[in-house]
Amino acid sequence: MPEQSKIWLSSPHMGGDEQKFVKEAFDTNWIAPLGPNVTSFENDIANYIDNNVHVAALSSGTGAIHLALEILGVGAGDEVLCQTFTFSASANPIKYLGANPVFIDSEKDTWNMSPVLLKKAIQDRIVKGKKPKAIVAVHLYGMPYKVNEISAVAKEFNIPVVEDSAEAFGSTHNGVQCGSFGAIGILSFNGNKIITTSGGGALVTKDEAIKNKAVFLATQAREDAPHYQHSVVGYNYRMSNVLAGIGRGQMLVLNDRVAARRANYQFYYDNLHTINEIEFLNEPDGFYSNRWLSCILLPSFEIREKVRLALLDENIESRPLWKPMHLQPVFNASASYMDGTSEDLFEKGLCLPSGSNLEQKDLQRVVDKIKSQFL
Repeated sequence: MPEQSKIWLSSPHMGGDEQKFVKEAFDTNWIAPLGPNVTSFENDIANYIDNNVHVAALSSGTGAIHLALEILGVGAGDEVLCQTFTFSASANPIKYLGANPVFIDSEKDTWNMSPVLLKKAIQDRIVKGKKPKAIVAVHLYGMPYKVNEISAVAKEFNIPVVEDSAEAFGSTHNGVQCGSFGAIGILSFNGNKIITTSGGGALVTKDEAIKNKAVFLATQAREDAPHYQHSVVGYNYRMSNVLAGIGRGQMLVLNDRVAARRANYQFYYDNLHTINEIEFLNEPDGFYSNRWLSCILLPSFEIREKVRLALLDENIESRPLWKPMHLQPVFNASASYMDGTSEDLFEKGLCLPSGSNLEQKDLQRVVDKIKSQFL
């Protein structure tokens, strides 16, 4: 019997107009980390999120977090509060700057940073003599974090928030686009994201001076002089004009991609929620997730692995939820404020195929295989 075709977790999905903008870059010889596609892509993002924001298109979301933290004054020996339940790119830039991450556990309503533990951590760090310099809060799998509560804690202690919206482009909280809540927001356009530029990201801010500083640092901090003049260390983080052309084409289909991924989630929910052993993450009132990845919780690690391996045997890619950062060997010496929520989610959670290019037969194949494990 021939092997079943591969069903990927989240693969790129081109809309058809990307090549037009890329061709423009080639035809005009704008094959560089600047150019009209970059400017237009930045404007497209800003117009989508909020007319009051300014956007710097960069080479990655990780680079955007790095620049955000540096611009906010994070340096060697400082502490940065970071959601533990996330991808390592949320935390690695803290170490780039010689600072130390302090990890905060999740709450169960959204799986994101717990406002209660965040406040506890801040108070404890202040007692220990070191007030944190920034907070990295993540909208995980497209589900907005508790914006009102996190923002209130940040405001109480006057600590800026870096809003990691790498997985949440197109998600909203009370009708407001994610990426616009923090002192600085970041986006990712990696190949597995809701839209992609192959590799890329963006920094989002309501302060034009921050955007300008980000662009300055991202272009090797070259000063305005006829020669190469540098007074501070810079980085090579600017987005290519070619890749920005892909982004311009992808922006034309962003709403369609959000709709498709939400439809995937709804299909899984409609077909699986009656199985007692399967639990879904529902949207609280006012929360609108792009459903970048559709995720389920199983009763135990053993059952999760049974389902994952059954899907793998069917050539269907799935993935456990993120392994929390405080459990990662690279961060084992970092301070953390935990209540067990993220560890439990990691043990029991599974991400299902969620690409916007999945066909109905693909989704049905996934559902049928999962159902077969509970007969």
